Amino acid sequence: MPGLKAGDSFPEGVKFTYVAPTGQLDLTACGLPIKYDASEEFKNKKVVLVAVPGAFTPTCQEQHVTSYLANLDNLKAKGVDQVVFIASNDHFVMAAWGKANGVKDDSILFMSDTGLEFSKSIGWTKGDRTLRYAIVVDHGKVVYADTDDVPKSIGKSGAEAVLSKL
Repeated sequence: MPGLKAGDSFPEGVKFTYVAPTGQLDLTACGLPIKYDASEEFKNKKVVLVAVPGAFTPTCQEQHVTSYLANLDNLKAKGVDQVVFIASNDHFVMAAWGKANGVKDDSILFMSDTGLEFSKSIGWTKGDRTLRYAIVVDHGKVVYADTDDVPKSIGKSGAEAVLSKL
């Protein structure tokens, strides 16, 4: 499947792993990983799925995640129920990234695209990492999907770009 585009149905069988937020920001406390059936979850809500090359990497940390933290209320005002960040990092690193950014609840979830299974299935990888991309899924239907093709840019996948398409 080469990419996704507006009008497509979100694919079946997409699963990620994550550590559910507990409300605690202690980076040394780790919960157990659980499976997240994105295909099923996305059928019942409006979600922004954001892929980043790596947790804690410069552009991802300094621009990408911060754009969503700063615009969370604006996204919710546009009907977004949840933001889900994915990367090739494991679920423990992703959970720590969420905690390091002060996320205590499930408004933004940080998940592992284990083995890049989903990103590879849509052809949006570069080597052993995901491309930087955003996909908006509204009750199972893709309403926006694009990748950033300029290095270190979040022009198509940052919160502002997504908001302009909602």
